[in-house]
Amino acid sequence: MSTAKLLPGADLEDADLAQQNLQGINLAGAKLTGADLSRSILSGASLEGANLIGCQLVRADLRASLMGANLMQADLTEADLRGANLRGANLMRSRLHRATLSGAFLSGANLMGVNLQGVDLRGTDLRGANLSNANLQGANLSQADLQGALLAEANLEEADLQGANLAGANFSGANLLCAELDNANLEGANFAGACLVGTVKESGKASGRSS
Repeated sequence: MSTAKLLPGADLEDADLAQQNLQGINLAGAKLTGADLSRSILSGASLEGANLIGCQLVRADLRASLMGANLMQADLTEADLRGANLRGANLMRSRLHRATLSGAFLSGANLMGVNLQGVDLRGTDLRGANLSNANLQGANLSQADLQGALLAEANLEEADLQGANLAGANFSGANLLCAELDNANLEGANFAGACLVGTVKESGKASGRSS
C-alpha cells in the first residue's frame, strides 16, 4: 500500500500492513478495524483515538501513543508495548498473551476481563484502570501504580505486587491466593470478600479494608 494513504483519519479497514516499517507515522483517528499490522514497526507512531477493533498486531513494535484507541478484540500476542501510551484505551477482549507492557501508561484504560496471565506489567501506570474480572495470575505488577484501580473479581493468584501502589484500589471478591504484597502501599484499598490465603504482605504500608 502507498504510504500516501497512511494519513491521520485514513480509512484502512482490513488493510494488509504486515511487516512494514511505520516508525513515527501519524495515524491518529484512523480506521484500522480488521487490519493486519503483525510484526510491523510502529515505535514512535501516533495511533491516538484510532479504531483498531479486531486488528492483528502480533509481535508488532507498539512503543507508540495509543491514547484513547479502541483495541477491543485486537490480537496483541507477543507485542512490544514497553512504555506505550495507552491512557484511556479500550482493551476489552483483546489478546495480550506474552505481550510486554513494562513501563506502559494505562491510566483509565478498560482491561475488563482481559487475560493478562504471566504478563510483564512492571512499573506500569494503571491508575483508575478497569481490571475487573481480569486474569492476572502470575503477572508481574511489581512497582506498578494501581491507585484507585478497579480489580473486583480479578484473579491475582501468585501475582507479584511487591512495591506496588494499591492505594484506594478495589479488590472486592478478587483472588489473591499466594500473591506477593511486600512493601506495597495498601492504604484505603478494599479487600472485601477477597481471598488473601497465603498472601505475603507483612511489610505493606497499610492493611487495607477486608470488610
